[in-house]
Amino acid sequence: MAIRYSDVGRTYACFRRCGMLTISGNDWLQKSLKKLTRRSGMGSSAAAGARPVTAGSPKRSSARKRATTRLNEDEIYRRIYSAVLYHRLQPGTKLKEVALAEVFGANRSVVRKVLMRLAHNRLVALRPNRGAVVASPTVEESRDLFAARRVVEAAIVDATTRKIVPPELKALRALAASERDAYRRGELRQGLKLSLNFHQRLAAIGGNGVLAEFLDQLIARTPLVLLAYRGRGTDTACSNDEHLHIVEAIAGGDGAGAVAAMTAHLENLEGQLHLDDEAQPPTDLGTLFAAGED
Repeated sequence: MAIRYSDVGRTYACFRRCGMLTISGNDWLQKSLKKLTRRSGMGSSAAAGARPVTAGSPKRSSARKRATTRLNEDEIYRRIYSAVLYHRLQPGTKLKEVALAEVFGANRSVVRKVLMRLAHNRLVALRPNRGAVVASPTVEESRDLFAARRVVEAAIVDATTRKIVPPELKALRALAASERDAYRRGELRQGLKLSLNFHQRLAAIGGNGVLAEFLDQLIARTPLVLLAYRGRGTDTACSNDEHLHIVEAIAGGDGAGAVAAMTAHLENLEGQLHLDDEAQPPTDLGTLFAAGED
């Protein structure tokens, strides 16, 4: 499986920013990426990045009260996370605690915990004395993210090609076909959900839980890049046929072909971005969450 060293260097930088290399048990990944980064000619300065914001320990309370608060907190987190994942929150949108507490019927302390969790996953930026905003990836971070996805998903499709069994292949082909049909019917939101599910299904079949975890984090941040840098009038959704091309390569047992198809797919998606475009306008939170949709 051929991997470009330039992508490896950017992957190391992206993983450092995400805090992925601090995960227990991933020392092997850190050492491997450092070695490949040196071979690619990229020094440690290129791989340096900000560490994620970590949430503080919540105050002690009774088990019953903690469970009630946790459920409400998780629901709010899921709603905001989904809004980012499905392209409904623009980068730079202010996330005011008072406004969110009113929209969700929660107290500000719960909202604050949610924002800290989102910041830990680098979906939100916490600005001292200015509050929280939806994260706005820089051009360099955006390039690093796609480079990381190419490395991670190349390994995933290579493993999937070797491990997939007929029932899984049948389900994967049906998923890709359903996605294509949804886009053809103009059901963009459904097509997007199926597209994300396709990439996650490949990771599940590949069987490497660490790579699957990395991919989930990268996928969650990708919409922020697409929304920040897409050209006006440009559809940055996955191509109707590119996922099917990946499936056919996997079905033929062609690992190299599957890697090439996935790499071309991600390069095509990145190639649709206009990195010199002005940022899109922020999202109105009241309008977005008032309808109660995910």
